[in-house]
Amino acid sequence: MKLISFFRSLLPLAALGFLAPALPAEETGLKLGLQCWTYRRYTLAETLDKAYAHQINALQAYVGQSLGGGLDGVFGPDMTDAQIDTLKGWLKQRGLTIVSTGVTGADDEAGWRKLVAFAEKLGIKTITTEAAQDQFPMIAQLIKGKNLRIALHNHPVPSRYADPAVSMAAIKDYPQFGICADTGHWQRDGRNPAEVLKEVGARVFELHFKDISEPLKNGHDMVWGTGIGHAHLQIAELRKINFNGYAFVEYEHDTHELDSDVAQCAMYFRRAVVADINTLIAGAVPPAGYTRDPAALWRDKWASFGQNWKSPVPLFKADLSNAEFAAGSWVLADGVLTSKGGGDIWTKESYGDFALSLEFKTEKGGNSGIFLRTSDTVNWLHNAIEVQIKQGDEDNPRHVVGSIFDVQAPTRQLPIEPGKWHRYVIIAKGANLMVYLDGEQVINLDLNQWTTAGKNPDDTPNKFQKAYRDMSREGKIGFQYHGDPISFRNILIERI
Repeated sequence: MKLISFFRSLLPLAALGFLAPALPAEETGLKLGLQCWTYRRYTLAETLDKAYAHQINALQAYVGQSLGGGLDGVFGPDMTDAQIDTLKGWLKQRGLTIVSTGVTGADDEAGWRKLVAFAEKLGIKTITTEAAQDQFPMIAQLIKGKNLRIALHNHPVPSRYADPAVSMAAIKDYPQFGICADTGHWQRDGRNPAEVLKEVGARVFELHFKDISEPLKNGHDMVWGTGIGHAHLQIAELRKINFNGYAFVEYEHDTHELDSDVAQCAMYFRRAVVADINTLIAGAVPPAGYTRDPAALWRDKWASFGQNWKSPVPLFKADLSNAEFAAGSWVLADGVLTSKGGGDIWTKESYGDFALSLEFKTEKGGNSGIFLRTSDTVNWLHNAIEVQIKQGDEDNPRHVVGSIFDVQAPTRQLPIEPGKWHRYVIIAKGANLMVYLDGEQVINLDLNQWTTAGKNPDDTPNKFQKAYRDMSREGKIGFQYHGDPISFRNILIERI
């Protein structure tokens, strides 16, 4: 499922506040939960408040999280009865339940006895583990006759149960054993999670539900429905098999927008579980604040600029036939333009006055840029206006992200996060150039103020051999490869 674009919903903290009403139980068997590892930077007491604020009433707790709330120690089988009673009170006060714990285990039978007894005291129904298969007979005997299940977890290769076929073979003779499927790790190992769920769904007890940025080891968590994991098809498959269990939100990726991301995941889930299933499978249930209608997106966005721009088109054709670049140096696949090394990419057409909207993603320290109105793509340095992309700090404010390179600094430096998509909106009209980064205007430049070659209006030097006002008012648009990983998507342009 590919999104044309998105604008992140602004979720005021009050909307996620501690006084939020309790969420009614979902009508389907597929239910929403929170893996407490998502809030590993917080105590368990604080995590309970987070879950309550997000209206998520089921938790998978992990052994080792600091208890907080005035209690010493960590969550796990070493908790005292008094600590367990206090925790039960916290849960009851908020209407929450710890339904599962993991990923955990023990080295021997005594350790497993202690873990099972702890789970029973808290009413936990599932222990998620990566226990070795030679422990299975002992564990099965310990939980026999109890309202308790064991779920095997899959971390990526080379972990023990990375291959779902191994897990299925291991549990086939143990009816109280199943799978805690981490669909993000399946994606990182190159598996299609919806297809795997078709194969193993009957033995899945619970999920660490994921949608990640790319099918690689460094692919990080994304708002559900916006990554490459086909979250809609995962949910559709679970609905088709009448899955009766929990899909836990688990963010392993550190993000400054964690509360917002978790809230967006929860909103998407609640829409997806009640949507018409054929509509869901067709990919027509986007997350809140997202759209797949480029005309509607363009119309709504540009209305804020007081313009009437209604006919955006992709800057590049799907086969890149309207682009100039060294063979093999750029690839456009699934809507994402990615540099493979070997030079920049340019439009064959020239553009004068235009509005350009795009998203970009770079890695730590990554450097790139967007060239505007380029009159000479060989000697582009002195014949193009560059909107800078740079992840990380720079001593020169005219070299940071959002700047017009070496010419004008942004009104303020906005942080861009490695591996995360960020949006540029660039408007060029005559001598006026405006740049918006993630919705905030950072540049409003009048080219006519640059009257001297090699110098900015404030007498600081720049490296250009001509006065910036003499840069061509029409030319090609280019995307720079500067030796670092760089990707672009949702590249739309409107002549104005």
